[in-house]
Amino acid sequence: MAEKTAKPKAKEAAAAPKAAKAPKATKAPKAEMTASADVSKVAEERKKSIKTRRGVVLSNKMDKTVVVEISRRYQHPKYGKFLKHRIRHKAHDADNKCNIGDIVVIEETRPLSKDKRWRVIEIAVAASAV
Repeated sequence: MAEKTAKPKAKEAAAAPKAAKAPKATKAPKAEMTASADVSKVAEERKKSIKTRRGVVLSNKMDKTVVVEISRRYQHPKYGKFLKHRIRHKAHDADNKCNIGDIVVIEETRPLSKDKRWRVIEIAVAASAV
């Protein structure tokens, strides 16, 4: 009869001593940031992401609201024709200082009403100077 080679059983294999593993290298603790540093980083990131546009005031008949038209020209990618694209935004003018024809700078904000998502930052050129 052929002798069977004895295979170690699962329990015996588990009981056998294992080779010692080297301990994992731990990462050095990161330097803790102060709360003010975190706040300033968040503020910088927020400033970078705020959209600003420059446009002409078309209407100031609403209270604390102006309609600003932003125009741009671009060339059609395939045909090469120059096209005009214009969009109108309602912007918050807290002091009612804007007049029709003023060139203003507006920035994107949280929704202030159904249609208003922009705020007037400054009047770049007054209408009388245009």
